[in-house]
Amino acid sequence: MAFRISSRQNPAVARFREAARGSGDAMLLDGPHLLAEALGVRLRIDLTVVDHEAMERREEIGRLVREIEDAGGEVAMATAAVMAAVSPVRSPSAIVALAQRPPQTVSRLFASPAPFARRGLSVSRPLVVIACDIQEPGNLGAMVRVAEAAGASGIIAAGQSADPFSWKALRGSMGSALRLPIVAQSSADALQTARAHHCTIAAAVPRDGRTPEEIDLTGPTALLVGAEGLGLPDELVELADERISIPMQPPVESLNAAVAAAVILYEARRQRHGLALS
Repeated sequence: MAFRISSRQNPAVARFREAARGSGDAMLLDGPHLLAEALGVRLRIDLTVVDHEAMERREEIGRLVREIEDAGGEVAMATAAVMAAVSPVRSPSAIVALAQRPPQTVSRLFASPAPFARRGLSVSRPLVVIACDIQEPGNLGAMVRVAEAAGASGIIAAGQSADPFSWKALRGSMGSALRLPIVAQSSADALQTARAHHCTIAAAVPRDGRTPEEIDLTGPTALLVGAEGLGLPDELVELADERISIPMQPPVESLNAAVAAAVILYEARRQRHGLALS
């Protein structure tokens, strides 16, 4: 049974504001798309606040609320003023929720991507992205989205990277962060973890590396990607087994980190698809 929130001073509102600031363990899911994605992977949704007028106007909102209640989640109806307080976006969403984060285990990162698992290949060939110091949450979220789309097995948010489960990163990933295995580690620990799982470490660098097509990406691989502009620290590049540079027409010198990851990951997908069919 839904209850009502009519005041911005309600303690529940403070919980949403804390989550939006990155305090605590709860994720803030803003909008019906992310709520539907969370329900799809059976994440525990603790508290949902919904615009009472939207509940009456929009069938999809009503359907989501029924699913959340059936799963044991708590639902509150709210006024427009309250929705503006709990939704972190400029134009408040009609439904916002607090949910538990997906389990983060390193072992899931290094499972073979689905195309290999479906074809019954016995050798594990993980493809992991190590996102180093990607501080813009939307950019990190886009990288997570690209990684899932290209068939990567997981992502390590390394160093000073943004929280991949912050509301901005979640919106950037369009729900991929709820499905793709993700862990946060220091850059040194991320490389050590990749080594322990027998990965070739390939560092994306702006110049002087081999092109993606020249490198064998069919085996266990960890792709190091740094922030646009700063790139990867020299000490991490020195520890890599391979250096990958994407050819670019002058005067362009660099690509957005998520775009660079996409180019390399889709080359890996091309190579791996050919291997899986052989």
